[in-house]
Amino acid sequence: MLSSLIEEHTGIETRSTTLGYIQRGSVPTAFDRVLATRVGMAAVRSAHLGAWGTMVAIHGTELVNVSLDEAVAELKTVPAGRYDEALTLLG
Repeated sequence: MLSSLIEEHTGIETRSTTLGYIQRGSVPTAFDRVLATRVGMAAVRSAHLGAWGTMVAIHGTELVNVSLDEAVAELKTVPAGRYDEALTLLG
């Protein structure tokens, strides 16, 4: 429904996709599903309020809007120890 409305209002061909667990790499947990719903709702709210140039981010348990400039201001890396943890967990 949403892709049709976007295409109708913009004139740009739009397709919808249902992301599945295969793309994430495993079956989503209840937390994953609730978080995805919360982030989606926050993104729609942001668009409705005209908060262009921002993205939804999670800080602790709160969802906040962060400017894109702030979001990309510095390179964020995964600590090397996390790779070791993943190897232990995933083999």
